[in-house]
Amino acid sequence: MNALHIATPLLRHRLPSGLEALLKLENLQPSGSFKMRGIGAFCQQAVEQGAQHLICPSGGNAGFAAAVAGVALGVPTTIVVPRTTPASVAEQIRRLGAQVEVQGDVWDDAHAFAVALCAAQPAGRAVYVPPFDHAAIWDGNATLIDEACAQAAAMQADFDVVVCSVGGGGLLCGVLEGLHRNGRSATPVIAVETAGAASLAAAVAAGQLVTLDAITSIASTLGAKRVAQAAFDWTLQHDVRIATVSDAQAVAACLHFADDMRMLVEPACGAALAVGYDGLPVLSAFVRPLIIVCGGIGTDLAKLDGWRKQFA
Repeated sequence: MNALHIATPLLRHRLPSGLEALLKLENLQPSGSFKMRGIGAFCQQAVEQGAQHLICPSGGNAGFAAAVAGVALGVPTTIVVPRTTPASVAEQIRRLGAQVEVQGDVWDDAHAFAVALCAAQPAGRAVYVPPFDHAAIWDGNATLIDEACAQAAAMQADFDVVVCSVGGGGLLCGVLEGLHRNGRSATPVIAVETAGAASLAAAVAAGQLVTLDAITSIASTLGAKRVAQAAFDWTLQHDVRIATVSDAQAVAACLHFADDMRMLVEPACGAALAVGYDGLPVLSAFVRPLIIVCGGIGTDLAKLDGWRKQFA
């Protein structure tokens, strides 16, 4: 069976500082974000092993990717969202053909309902689709590094660091797995979070996993109170440099990217872009960064304009 994700472009892009970056445009995936790779791979494996119903608790990109995967694989899909999920996002998921269940005020409530929903069905029939914490998801996400390495070589434009946003850690785990399987174990990674959603930074500072009291960032798709254990473990094995940006910086980067590339991405993606657009010191030691444009469905013109006014 063919993979559900597509190969995305790798483009040269001159940053305001004059530094040339390589942009991996994961915003062009069928689901609008890199999640199509990992979630798609997980769902595909589950269906091949007999799953007849996919159930995913997510009010954002993971749920959207699971819905796209379910339609492509021809199996019913239920996306469980908390009440805080914008009605427009829930409607987009419904239009794809998935069933949407609204449960609870936060993701944890949606997660509990999804687990119960799976348990209520005959064994093996329904499969819980985790948003980020599973080896199959990391393996799927690693394909973006497989592609980027080959594309950079063809362009004769090698990169010396990777910049990616971090929420629960699924993208970070995939990036690191991809670097190691492509012989790039010495290539540093800059892991970027927004203040108010920095669970990886908190874990690194404490030397162990930390559960945040609350998520206060507008970058809701980075809003994992506790990063995956595997993501934290990678920071002990690889040169991972932690960076934190403000919501204002993330939004400014989204606006700058929209002007430059005529594309909309959400603040969770803007966090990684902000490292380049703001020329943060963490980037100063490098010549050509690979920036993962992770995308995201949680934005539109009205939201972006509202954030622009909020942080003007």
